[in-house]
Amino acid sequence: MLPGILLDTHIVVRWLTDTRKLSREQTRVLDAAVRRTEPVALSAISLLEVAVLASQGKLRLKITVIEFFDHVQAGGVFQILPLTFEVAAEAAGLTGLRDPADRTIVATTRVHRLRLVTSDQRIIESKLVPVIM
Repeated sequence: MLPGILLDTHIVVRWLTDTRKLSREQTRVLDAAVRRTEPVALSAISLLEVAVLASQGKLRLKITVIEFFDHVQAGGVFQILPLTFEVAAEAAGLTGLRDPADRTIVATTRVHRLRLVTSDQRIIESKLVPVIM
């Protein structure tokens, strides 16, 4: 089964650490994917973003980064989508977003024709991808 949604970095962190920070719609969509045993996509750049933010103290996890990654790998829920030539080329054309991670996540969403689960206002307002807020 192919994924239908891709999670922005902050959404996967919230889902795995504090689900109260997710909107009702985000929770509903994630619960439905798990119920249907549908994989949930995650851009590989999100793994790097979590690691870098945690090492800089900008992201406080109650567990180590390695434990966080172990949790992402466990259970077969997540499908990690790699940074490919196609994704990089798509990201290059997204001039409306400045952050490289955001550009990569949006490009990955577009290339794989997914919906993005995000609360990032810049991405939502860009209207570059269908979003679940």
